[in-house]
Amino acid sequence: MQVQAETKPYDSINVTPMLDLAYVLLVIFILMTTASVQGLTINLPKPSNKPSTVKKELRVVQVMPGGRLLLNGASVTMGELEALLTAVHSRAPDMSLVIKGDPQAEYARVVEVIDLAGRLNISNLGLATARIGT
Repeated sequence: MQVQAETKPYDSINVTPMLDLAYVLLVIFILMTTASVQGLTINLPKPSNKPSTVKKELRVVQVMPGGRLLLNGASVTMGELEALLTAVHSRAPDMSLVIKGDPQAEYARVVEVIDLAGRLNISNLGLATARIGT
């Protein structure tokens, strides 16, 4: 008969994994506290007290469903629009043009108006995302 050797219970606990976890948590805590202290420096523009007295020409082109174009509410064709914008731009080179495309309008028609503004070198161009006047 064989006698089995007695197994001794462990009299010490290996704390190395616990210390590794403690060091990782300490490093994460240090990094998170220093990251939250730092911030972003933003220089916001200051409002001027003087209102601008320079009035610029503003034209609004609306692209309606079906491809119909409106210039400041008046129906125009693409050729008429080009002639009118050329005349206004030659008179006032710093004019502004706002393009409002109806949600049901074809996007290609809106792109045609944007291309026209590019050909005429109109640099102040905006796209309206809501109803004008509301």
